[in-house]
Amino acid sequence: MKEELVLSVRHVTSGYHEGGVFRRGAYHEVLHDVTFDIRYGEILGLVGESGTGKSTLARTILNMVKPDQGVVVHYTRRPQMIFQDPYSSLNPAYTVGWILEEPLRIYGKYDAPERKRRVRDMLDRVELPGEVLTAKPRELSGGQRQRVSIAAALIQRPRFIIADEPVSALDVTIQAQILKLLKDLRDELDLSFLFISHDLNVVYQLCDRVLVMKAGRIVEQGAVDDIFDHPQADYTRQLLAAAE
Repeated sequence: MKEELVLSVRHVTSGYHEGGVFRRGAYHEVLHDVTFDIRYGEILGLVGESGTGKSTLARTILNMVKPDQGVVVHYTRRPQMIFQDPYSSLNPAYTVGWILEEPLRIYGKYDAPERKRRVRDMLDRVELPGEVLTAKPRELSGGQRQRVSIAAALIQRPRFIIADEPVSALDVTIQAQILKLLKDLRDELDLSFLFISHDLNVVYQLCDRVLVMKAGRIVEQGAVDDIFDHPQADYTRQLLAAAE
């Protein structure tokens, strides 16, 4: 694996003030002094209980939330996100073909035949049949919708993807198929992932390294085998015990 970085997060602290737009109320810290890197070609897992700051970290990385302190440095262009619930992230009013082609129209670099070629190619990569192009999201199964969501994230050929609980709403059989698909796409397209999950078993199957987050802090990080076989933090041991 190459050692180049695709992302560097340094000493990021983030939170919010009560009182809405006037920000006059008490300050609540969500992330505290978060530091980590993601390397070229790796899948980095981020685990922790609900409410611990995982999604806030994802939004901060994508510049949807400004950190109060620290910096986020991207070494790739156009990072994208795969969401937990594809039904809410896909526009229900449009067909799959329109959903996949629209980012390419906005990008403005390709003519119509090239856009359609790229859409068909991406559909093949996520292992969906051509007839789904004329379907709307509500007409697809949960697994198919998640494959469309993955295709939408990849259509502009980013090198870095954040996957926020992308299999938690799927049954175990479909989960396994989507995890295999993500691994295959990583290899085929030279992708790097931040894979967010509360399910340590899923992280163990998919990820190369893992960050353990508690109350907005990274309490432990390392290779998956090291963290799972020799956890150092009490919180990590608690998560592993709960997963057994």
